[in-house]
Amino acid sequence: MRFPRSPLAAVLAAFVVVAATVLPASSASETGGTLETASGKHAIVVELAETPPEREKGLMFRRSMAPDHGMLFDFDESRPVTMWMKNTLIPLDMLFMDEQGVVTQVKRMAKPESLDLIPSGGPVRYVLELNGGAAERFGVHQGDRLRHPLIPPGRR
Repeated sequence: MRFPRSPLAAVLAAFVVVAATVLPASSASETGGTLETASGKHAIVVELAETPPEREKGLMFRRSMAPDHGMLFDFDESRPVTMWMKNTLIPLDMLFMDEQGVVTQVKRMAKPESLDLIPSGGPVRYVLELNGGAAERFGVHQGDRLRHPLIPPGRR
């Protein structure tokens, strides 16, 4: 490894190293979505977890998430899935959804860093993770729906 020769270059190199280790890395893309519930339509910013490494990492090690943000897991096909909170530092609500984005089950306030398994309760294609308490704030219940570009429009 070569070291910078000027003091300014050394400071900039040190900043890059610190930023790379301190700032959260996000390789997943963000898009807009709308949760449709009995209380109305709620716009949310959705970070996508589409690849196995993105799904494996999920929201691990994050200390916070904006109130109107979430992470959408796409499992490529409908199947039973199991989530957990290992290395997840914030409480989460999990919305388990079918191929059309219809909520089939809601897990509220999953405990941070818990190793307890959280099953989908049946086949699902998507899981949307929100800040703990967001499902209640948005009034999310079974049968509600997420509209998102990743999810094909259904008949509902």
